Amino acid sequence: MKIPPGVDTGTRVQLSSEGEVGPGGGPAGDLYVEIHVATHPVFTRDGTDLRCHVTVPMTAAALGTTIQLPLLEADVAEADSDMELWIDLEIRPGTQSGTETVLRGRGVPHLRSQVRGDVVVTVDVETPGRLDEEQQQLLRELAKLRHEESPDGQITSPQKSVFGRLKDAFNPR
Repeated sequence: MKIPPGVDTGTRVQLSSEGEVGPGGGPAGDLYVEIHVATHPVFTRDGTDLRCHVTVPMTAAALGTTIQLPLLEADVAEADSDMELWIDLEIRPGTQSGTETVLRGRGVPHLRSQVRGDVVVTVDVETPGRLDEEQQQLLRELAKLRHEESPDGQITSPQKSVFGRLKDAFNPR
């Protein structure tokens, strides 16, 4: 049985004449198979888009780096295949935690179509929990160079999009 690309959990596939034999030796009926898609260790599915998180140390987020991100094809490719299995994902200097990068056309194929969804990568910046004396001193020096020895911090409210503000206007609480 060939499962078409793009199916999701709950999709039913009909196999004509693959069911039980009809009464009195009549023709076989149809068999319906309901698909249950297994979870993936890296990606979560959102329609035809795939989402994942990458965690980078604060130094890599500040300075920038490139990491290799597996593509979905890495799960099904032959060892000698020409299929692209990884993509270099650029983490730009100054990347903040929560930054999203969209890789267009790298997600799940639309059912019965050649068009594919996207891969949405969210960057999580990891702040070290423990620093030795030398590391603390280096960070203090950096803070001094940036005039951040005693930052006040900023209290901000989440910015709503135009559509979010319109929605709130029509749905008062």
